[in-house]
This record gives sequence, C-alpha cells and structure tokens, in this order.
Amino acid sequence: MIPVTSSWVMSEHAGSAPSYLGPTAALVVAAAVIGYVMARAGVVPIVGFLAAGVLIGPAQLGLVESGEAVETAADIGVVLLLFTIGIEFSLERLARVWTWIALAGGLQVALATGAGLGLTLLAGGDWRDGLFTGFLLALSSTAIVLKLLGERGESGSVRGRLALAVLIAQDLAVVGMVLVVPLLGSGGEGGSGGGGALLRALLTAVAVVVGVLLVARRVMPAVLDVVARTCSPEVFLLAIIAVCFGTAYLTALAGVSVSLGAFLAGLVVSESRASSQALTEVLPLQIVFSAVFFVSVGMLLDLRFVLDNPLLVAGAAVVVLVVKALTTAAAAATVRVPWRAALATGLLLAQVGEFSFVLLTVGTAAGLAPLGLAGGSQLVVATTVLLMIATPVLAAVGARVDRRGAGRAADLDLVALEGSGSHDAVLRDHVVVIGWGPTALDLAATLRERGVGVVMTTLNPDGAAQAEAAGHRVVRGDPTKTEVLRMAGLPAARLAVVAEDDPEQAVRVVAAARAVTAAPILARPLGAADVAELAAAGADLVVDLDRVSGHALLRSVLDRLGHAVEAPDRRRTVVDTSRVVHYAWPDDSGCGHAEASRPVLPRAHGCVGCLRAGTTWVHLRTCLSCGYVGCCDSSPQRHARAHAAEDDHPLIASAEPGETWAYCYPDDVTVPAPAGAGPVVAGSPSR
Repeated sequence: MIPVTSSWVMSEHAGSAPSYLGPTAALVVAAAVIGYVMARAGVVPIVGFLAAGVLIGPAQLGLVESGEAVETAADIGVVLLLFTIGIEFSLERLARVWTWIALAGGLQVALATGAGLGLTLLAGGDWRDGLFTGFLLALSSTAIVLKLLGERGESGSVRGRLALAVLIAQDLAVVGMVLVVPLLGSGGEGGSGGGGALLRALLTAVAVVVGVLLVARRVMPAVLDVVARTCSPEVFLLAIIAVCFGTAYLTALAGVSVSLGAFLAGLVVSESRASSQALTEVLPLQIVFSAVFFVSVGMLLDLRFVLDNPLLVAGAAVVVLVVKALTTAAAAATVRVPWRAALATGLLLAQVGEFSFVLLTVGTAAGLAPLGLAGGSQLVVATTVLLMIATPVLAAVGARVDRRGAGRAADLDLVALEGSGSHDAVLRDHVVVIGWGPTALDLAATLRERGVGVVMTTLNPDGAAQAEAAGHRVVRGDPTKTEVLRMAGLPAARLAVVAEDDPEQAVRVVAAARAVTAAPILARPLGAADVAELAAAGADLVVDLDRVSGHALLRSVLDRLGHAVEAPDRRRTVVDTSRVVHYAWPDDSGCGHAEASRPVLPRAHGCVGCLRAGTTWVHLRTCLSCGYVGCCDSSPQRHARAHAAEDDHPLIASAEPGETWAYCYPDDVTVPAPAGAGPVVAGSPSR
C-alpha cells in the first residue's frame, strides 16, 4: 500500500501545476471547444481538431509545443485508428470486395504515385524524392472519409462502397510504403544492398501477415470468447487493448510497421464473435486519441509559411485536388462504375491522408524531400490541412453529381459490404430486444413468427450463442454503449424492449436507449421496479413481473374456487398496466397537492375494488400517487374517491380513452394534461 503523506499530496511548489498539465489542458480544451463549434456549424469535428491544432501550435499561439507527450498520444491515436479499421474490415468483408480493392484501389495507388513522380521530375527533383512524393499523394484520409460517409448515410451507396475499397487498398499499400521509404534515402549509396534489404523486408512482412492471420482463424476467437464470459467490460477492454498493442509490438520487433500491426490486430479480433463488443469498447479511446492525432497534425502547420507563400500553397492544393480526383475516377472506371459515381468518389478521396504524415516523418528522417524542395514538408502539411478542411464541401459536390446518375447505378451488380451501412436499409420498423433469457427468447420467437423483425443485444456470450442458435440476429456488446445500440438499428426501430434482470442496469440501458431513439421503450426488470426512476430515464412502458405474477396468482385461485373472475370486456375501457402514467401537475392550477403526482403503473386492467368484489363500474380513474385504478363517482361503488380519502392520495387522472384531464379531490380542481398530451375533454366529467 502506498503511504499517503502531506508531502506526497502537496508538492514543494505549492500552488504550481505540473509542467505537462498546462499544455495538456490547452490541447484538450481547445479541441473540445473548437470541435463543438464546428459540429454546431455542421462541419465534421475532425476539421475542428485540425483548426485547434493550428491555433495552439508552436508556430501560432505556442500554447502547446510539439513535445514527446503529444507525439506519443498521436502515435497511440494512429494505432487505435488502424485497430478499429481492422475490426470493421473483417477477413470476410475483405474477400467480398477483393476485386474492387485489387483493381480500383491498386490502380489508384499506382496512378497517384506515378503522378507524384512525374510532378517531382518536372520540378527538378530526382526519382527517389519523386517516388516519396507519389506515396504521399496516393493516400487519402480514412478517418475523415469514413466519418463523412457514416454521418451522411452514404456507406451503402456506389461511391461509398467504392471509396471504402480504395481506402482498404491504400491502407494495405502503406505497409509497403513504410518499408520502401527508408530504403529510398540510402538507395543512392548501395543499390544492390537496398534491393536485398527490401526483399528481406517484404518476405518478413508476408511471414508476419500469414502468422497473424493463422492466429486470427485458429486461436484468438476462442480466447476472446473465454474473456467475454466474464461479462466484465473492464477485463474485456484490457484484453482487447493487450491484443492491439501486443500485436503491434511484435510486428515492430519483426521489422514491420506498427500501423500494420495494429491493423492486423483488428483483423484478429474481427474473426471473433465478440468483435462488435470489442469495437464499442475501444471506440471511445480511439476517438480521444485520434482527436489528439488530428490536433497534432494541425500543430505542424505554420501559418506564416502559408501567408508568405499563398500562391504556392493554393496552387499545390489545386494540383493535388485535380490529380487525386482524376486518378481515382480513372481507377474506378476499370470496375465499370458510372462516370458520375467515379467522379464523386474522386472528389471524396481528393485529400491527402493522415498516414501521409507518418510517411512524411519517416521520409524526412531518411533525407527525402517532397518534390525535392527544401520547404516541401511544410508545403505538404499546408496542402493536407487545407484539403482535409475542404473535404466535406467536396463530398457534398460529389454527392450532387452522383445523384443525377442514380438511376444507372441501380442497375449495377454491386458487392454488398456487410456492416458498411447497408444494415440501415434493412433494419427498419423492427423490435430491439436488449437482454437475454427465456422470456426474451420467447418474445423474440413470437415476434418472428408474426413477421416482425427482431434484433437482440446482450453482453453475455452464452446468451448470444443461444439466441443465434435460435435463429435470431444478435449484436454482442454492452447495451449501455451508444454504438452497440446503433449497430442493433435502434434509431430506426419501432420498439425497444429492455429485458435486463438488474433494475439498476435496466435504468442505465433505458437512458442509453432514449439517447438514440424516439421509439417507445418497454422495461422489464426483475425485482422491485422503480417506476419513477425508469420513467425519468425514458421508459414509456414498465412490466413489473412481481405485480403481473401476483395478478395471475389471484385469478388462478379465484377461478379454482369457483368465484366469478371479471375478465376484460373489450366493449369497455381496459387499462394498459404496463404504460407509465406520469402527469406533470401545472404550477398555476390553484391546487396545493402537486407533489402527490408521481410516475406510476396502473395496478389492474379495471377497478381494483370492483374486481375484488365481483362488481362492475362505469368509468375508470388512476391514482397519481400509487397507480390504484378505481371507478368514478358515477359508478355504484365510487372506489376512486374512497381510495383517495382512505390513503390520502388526492390526485387522479382519467383512464378513459381520449380523456386527458386530471382532478384533485380536496381542492375540487380540474387541470388539463401537459402540453402535447392530447385534447382536454370538454364538459364536467364525473370524478
């Protein structure tokens, strides 16, 4: 145990902050504030992160130096970004789009690299700097493009699928580029040795890739399933991070890039049935560190260079835009994509990618210069930042161009990309069942038999396997995570059923579900249901199993004894005992009992007193303090008024269809329903 002393708590320099804290706070605060402003303005937050980096960087305000801590965090961001991309691009999905990856993606990389080589030779540089420049030019921003496609709902479009295939090809090409670039810097002194080193490096890379893929198929799925059975998000997250960084470290020891190691680690995890859970657990970390990465990219830009060379920067941006758009469109034409979709894809991928900065660092360390210019590195940074900022506009222009030719695109025999957004078109008007167990499985089976689409989510791997064996579609992961609920299609669902046993977990899940959907949410916790807490979290319906089983027991006993049991008469009102009644009593009602109105569940489908006595009623009222359902003053027994007097529960609401008024017995005050609850019934209703 670490002893806590006053000297440990209080530093020698009381009142001073650690040296790292100020720059870190400036980085995070600037990223959050500017990112928020950009998001409110409808701009991709990544653009805000870039702008934040430009603002606080050493060349501008100087709030943050490009120090080791920032660089380390940015490197972690790249690793986590590639890791999540690997999880999403499973081996199966890679195989499905292999033709597009090999033809369109491979040709795009080759054409763009050749264009960069040609431009460098025209500028007076040598072929080594030209090949290096071509590598930088060939890559596009995976993070920005995927974010835009997801937000615009265009992942399933022709340009979305094609862009995805090209990006995969670029990410795979980075592997060879990272191997080749250091050799280009020393190639002038030892050509044969450089060639031999390149061959050895490529063979090593192939061996590493094959070894990792074998582990992905044979070992890792079983290991992750064992970890997932702990049902502990903390342990599972640590295991996933261990796979990510462990694989990246081992590939680095083998002489292969850390980026490739992270991507391969993602592919390893993607082969496990727990891949969706892994993605949702890692995604928050990836978002944070990726934000740091883009801030660090912005910090590289020197605005003075841009102001001193505005024509050069603008010209370079235009040249890159034209070259990337044309080379991508030409590559897309080889897979028989309509020219409008090809051009739209070119505009979408017209920026320089984040991994170009990784190559830029490696290349400059090897003595290479973009375009063979002394200030080429700063020109690349300025051009990249400008085009990244312009990408949302370019994507919108491309979308308008593509929409004009949408009719022809429908005739294409496209390859489906599972998980790329095509689910959004399928998952609509379905029911999301959150949780597992006999009740949830019976409900899902009944809904399927009646033609209702069902998606189940659970954190328990055994429960998920049981549901999958029954033929249900299952999303594995923590249902309190927004991404898991989105994978289940909750934003487009007709109904969400939260069948979590733990009442506290049920409240957390309801709150998470309400944050992503306006659909009704039904909660079915085990144990005592806290109706007020569930209603505050966003539940519209609550099934209290203790109460339901109690009613079933009473009806069974009365029936066995031969006593008359009042059955719901469909010609009269039947109260929904699962619908939460929550009446926000108005402050200006003239009634002093507003605090008595609480979220409640109706206790029975009819008048509780009449059901017990075997009598009948005219109209029904619900007590707003406990959910007691009683008959009105026009009924013979007037149970609602009697209950109010006996239990000191003064407020009731009408349980009749179309009536939205409520009433206070002691103050003789009638109030309408809250705004938007429905029309107020005219006249003088019986209480």
